[in-house]
Amino acid sequence: QVQLTEFGGGSVQAGGSLRLSCVAYGNPYSTYSMGWFRQAPGKEREGVAAIYTTGGSPYYADSVKGRFTISQDNAKNTLYLQMNSLKLEDTATYYCAADERNGGLAPRAYKYWGRGTQVIVSS
Repeated sequence: QVQLTEFGGGSVQAGGSLRLSCVAYGNPYSTYSMGWFRQAPGKEREGVAAIYTTGGSPYYADSVKGRFTISQDNAKNTLYLQMNSLKLEDTATYYCAADERNGGLAPRAYKYWGRGTQVIVSS
């Protein structure tokens, strides 16, 4: 089984940057895709970015394309989300997730989830 823990949440002014980290614990062969998701108050959980653990082109939600970058460090078993040019609309709880298949940006397709980390963007 895989356990995930997010780090790096906090408060930042609009236009600023923040980097989130997700450390995965467990069998490295048990996951194939990993992603970042977010949920703002009163809204549905949505996919932000996803990547295959074996590499390849990542997926991005249109709302973050060009501003966010997902990456991974296999040596550290860590997933990252670099968030630049942050907007007020980016305020949400961000979750790291992993799946044994291709989950893409669909939250319901992911099996393993972290507890989330809060990101607050102010102006």
